[in-house]
Amino acid sequence: MRMDDNGNQFVVRADLTRIAAEALARQFEARGHKQSYWVRQQQPSGP
Repeated sequence: MRMDDNGNQFVVRADLTRIAAEALARQFEARGHKQSYWVRQQQPSGP
């Protein structure tokens, strides 16, 4: 997940393992952007 400067939240990537998602979040954080990045478990879709 990513939060921009206006507080809007976006999915950056889906269907990753937790390890891969955490690595991706660390990569984005290391770039020094103002946005915040974090990992959360994907919610099941549909009924």
